Amino acid sequence: MPPKSLSTLFLGLELATDQLRASIVDENLELVGVEVVDFDTEVPEYQTQGGIFTTPGDAYTTPVEMWLKGFDLLFEKLSKNYDLTRIKAIGGAAQQALVWWKAPVPPLQALDPRLPVHAQITSQSFSLQNPPIAQDTSAHTHALALEAALGGPDLMAARVGTCAHPSLVAAQLLRVREAWPDIWARTGRVQMASSFLASLLTGQLVGMGEAEASSTGLWVHAGSQPGGQSHWDEGVMEIVGGSREEGHRIWSWLGEVDPSGGRRRIGNISRYLVDRYGFDPEVIITPFTSDYLSTYLSLCPSPSDAVLTFGPMDVMMAPAANYIPTRLYNLFPHPAQDANEKKRYIVMLTSRNADVPRALVRDMYTKSWSAFDRLVAIVPPGGSIGLDDKLFSFWLLQGDTYPFAHVKGIYRFETGVKVNEFRDLRANPRCLLESQILSFRVRWSRTIPTGVFGSAAGRARTSNSTPSPIAGGQPKRATGVNNSNNMGLPFDPYDYATLPARILATGAAANFPSIANLSGDVFNAPVLMPTTQIDAAQVIPHRNTPAPGFPARAALGGAYVARWVWGKEKGTPAGTGRGGFEEEVRRLLSKRWAATGGAPLRTNINAPAPASKAPSAAGSGASTPYGHGSRSALGSTILVEEEEEEIEEMERTGSGYGLGFSETDITRIRTVTSSTTGTAMSGSTLGEAPSTAFTTPDLGSLTSPNVGSQSTDATANPTPSTLQPVTAMPTTEAELQLGLAKVAEPDVDAFMSYAALVPEYCRLEGLLIKGIV
Repeated sequence: MPPKSLSTLFLGLELATDQLRASIVDENLELVGVEVVDFDTEVPEYQTQGGIFTTPGDAYTTPVEMWLKGFDLLFEKLSKNYDLTRIKAIGGAAQQALVWWKAPVPPLQALDPRLPVHAQITSQSFSLQNPPIAQDTSAHTHALALEAALGGPDLMAARVGTCAHPSLVAAQLLRVREAWPDIWARTGRVQMASSFLASLLTGQLVGMGEAEASSTGLWVHAGSQPGGQSHWDEGVMEIVGGSREEGHRIWSWLGEVDPSGGRRRIGNISRYLVDRYGFDPEVIITPFTSDYLSTYLSLCPSPSDAVLTFGPMDVMMAPAANYIPTRLYNLFPHPAQDANEKKRYIVMLTSRNADVPRALVRDMYTKSWSAFDRLVAIVPPGGSIGLDDKLFSFWLLQGDTYPFAHVKGIYRFETGVKVNEFRDLRANPRCLLESQILSFRVRWSRTIPTGVFGSAAGRARTSNSTPSPIAGGQPKRATGVNNSNNMGLPFDPYDYATLPARILATGAAANFPSIANLSGDVFNAPVLMPTTQIDAAQVIPHRNTPAPGFPARAALGGAYVARWVWGKEKGTPAGTGRGGFEEEVRRLLSKRWAATGGAPLRTNINAPAPASKAPSAAGSGASTPYGHGSRSALGSTILVEEEEEEIEEMERTGSGYGLGFSETDITRIRTVTSSTTGTAMSGSTLGEAPSTAFTTPDLGSLTSPNVGSQSTDATANPTPSTLQPVTAMPTTEAELQLGLAKVAEPDVDAFMSYAALVPEYCRLEGLLIKGIV
């Protein structure tokens, strides 16, 4: 059991798809506790995979009652292992999902402390017992229909701040009304999952914050309009409800929204939790938000940074100065800011075709993630050495957001012509990753002219603790390139001045050295990762779920917000209002750094020993781009030989593994591999069963001719080699204070190579959007 600290403690919770997680920090934001409840293994009666149910098609749902049982289990663990009387504030986050309460809503303030929550709030308390999660795309057609009713993506974005996407709350409401009118009639309240979790803590129903309201497609944000007030859009609610009366019902379901910015308590802890688990009755409950935004808060990005999270849904987030909604991106009010400071925002770019295509390519063309990573590393940029025969691929397996809202399928292009398969199959993994990251780079550049970032964007906005590798007296664009017409693009692909100065990466895919290096090269920026993830990757490199004993970033973000709000209420130096949330967190961590004599932040609590012997702690040594330290101690020589033989076999035969997948096979792989929310920290762990997009599906269960023809002998399917994850490179003191470490440096020549690919990428993207190919 961890030692019981005598200092004040702060609890952060995260309701992910696969787990309910808790992280505890002290006044200096040092990690002192980690607890977790895994839904698949600890609440097995629901028989979920990764905490979700999957059905044929695009439906991904989860049982709310399972969350309640997990809530009881988590607080039993916390009360057993920690002195809960020292916890003074609780914050948190949750996946994007809706909770449909049946009318009348049970009185949360009247719970009996002698009984667990799940014994008093059962599945019968909910009109929709298994609501869809963020991965669910079954409401995509409803989202597109709503977008059309509002005049198209541009008019919809200008009105409610977002255009159509599959997990839009308004679209989910519309789908329930049309598909299940009986559920609609029985509903008495609808909450976001984050508000639901906060309600369990306060003992009363809690409304959502403005950041989450802005993602619903029903909220009008006032922005910088003088005298303007943010509000629910009655016209959109009327369209969703089918009548004015039903529109008013939706308003009453969603409740009031807190536009204050998040620096206030939403209530005190419930009497139920005080009596049952011994909490101090004065514990502050702070506003909860989405898991993505909470992860963003835990990283404290500078104005010139971008946060890139890899997972079932890849997301790029960055600070924004102005509220200028367009269909190019999603825009959220910053969830942690003072009501009296100038409004700040967060720009979000998303891609739903993330872990699933990566897992599919891994299983079609390699035998292991280790081989996948090495294959990406040895294939040249663009899939070929030549300058005019570059390869491009687009893996659009799920309905996505703009610009691919109407595009679905797998598309490959060779010498500018659509082909069914590349002549060199080894190019597939690299071309997939290049397409995914180039998409973010192109969309970022298209965002700049909107003015959402203010007068300057990217590294031009502020100085940073990590200087650009080509900063100083050198020009703001690569030399020797004539960009008089930008090759028909609305931006200069060789100009790096508007690109982020640093990439802060999270998620399992960021553990791959090839992906970390590729991200740095495409954006011409150093890539940094939280030291908690770098160390966790040495234990389990290929899962989004944190390794045992390691904290989830979204839970840490909740704990940081709890500390921030508590500091303001208590009048501590960290709560005097000097600067925003990020500045105060940096000040706390700097104070901790000085008090400990420069000791790195603790990254885990009683975690297992790492499987990799590679250096992992911040500042522990340099790592070359493709050399990842010593290999796994488990038969390292055999694993090296196996991986090399696999690559050599592909070179000899010019073919990949497991080709000939049918559409049914792809759907089955999606079902097995896609198991978490869009949060980078919301992966799943199923013990020995498949758990995330970074877990190999059972190829023997597929009916593909090529796969089925493979030998079933044990020697034909050896144990895949262990992926050697990224390790920490020498990092500045300012970054180490924040718990960040550098894992990749950009290469200017590689940046120029990718800049040269951008025009052709945009041309092919345009062909797909217009349906020409």
